[in-house]
Order: sequence, then C-alpha cells, then structure tokens
Amino acid sequence: MIRLKTGMWLGAFLGVLFVSAGSVQASDIGGAISTTLIVTEDSQLVDDVTCTVTGAPCIAILGPNVTLELNGFTMTGQANAQTACAGGAPSFSENGIDVESQTGGGISIHGPGLIQRFRGPGIFLHNSTRVTVTGVIVSTNCFSGILVGGGSDHQISDNVSVRNGNPVAPCGGI
Repeated sequence: MIRLKTGMWLGAFLGVLFVSAGSVQASDIGGAISTTLIVTEDSQLVDDVTCTVTGAPCIAILGPNVTLELNGFTMTGQANAQTACAGGAPSFSENGIDVESQTGGGISIHGPGLIQRFRGPGIFLHNSTRVTVTGVIVSTNCFSGILVGGGSDHQISDNVSVRNGNPVAPCGGI
C-alpha cells in the first residue's frame, strides 16, 4: 500500500515537472508573418520568416529580459531585392525587429541570422536600454541596418551591415 502511494506521488511530481518545463520553453517562429508578432518571452526562429506586414514592424519585442535567437535563419520584408527601396516608398515603420522603450531593457538579439529587405530599419532600438545585438547580418533595408534611436547601455557587436539606406535618406549601416 505504501509503495502505491509513493508511486502516485512520484507520478504526480513528474507530471508537474514536465508541465512546468513546457511552460518556460521559447516560442518558435517561422514561415509567413502577416500581422506584427508581439514577443514577450524568449523566442527563436525555427525556419525562415517572410514578412508581409504593412505599416508596422514584423516582430516587436515588448517584454523585459527577452532573448530572440535567429539560429541562422533569414527574415525577409517587402522591399526590393536589388535596391531596397526602388519601386516602393520607404516606410520607416516597417522594421524587421522593433525594440521599444517600454520593454524595460535586458533584450538580446543573437545571430547568426540575416535580416533583409525591410522598408524601414532591419533592427530599430527606439529609446530602449540595455539591448544586445550580436552576430546579425542586416542587408538591403531601406533605412539603417541597425538604427539606435535613443536609449543607452547598448552592446552592438560582431554584426555585418551591407547595402542599407536609400537615396533620400542614405543612413546606411549601424
């Protein structure tokens, strides 16, 4: 009788352990995104992302202490593949990844990964604090590859910025 109760308690404990482990796993992101994806917990790309969001960011990080792992995948927006903005007007709000001031800081975006062809910046740090961006390639975005619009305490390192900017606002790299 005691063994049965011990077995039931062990089974209940393991069940709670597995449920708890599932609730802290990262959100998996991949495929087509047609409305802004709000990220408030650690997340990761598990496939390439094609973004068709108009007039807003593809991914908006809105929680403190969030890590986004790109895992070697590509995020692609709607800008022209050759010249970023030719054939379409730049839209400063169509960012690849947007980190806003209300996040509370402690945000990390880790490559390797490619963020390309957005009508705004590839990554926009808007009045945010303590954001780390490492190992990311930003290419052919209509504004900067990585734009720091205020804030403080950022660590931006080991990134590559190629062919970003436009003839009207040639802001370019980082």
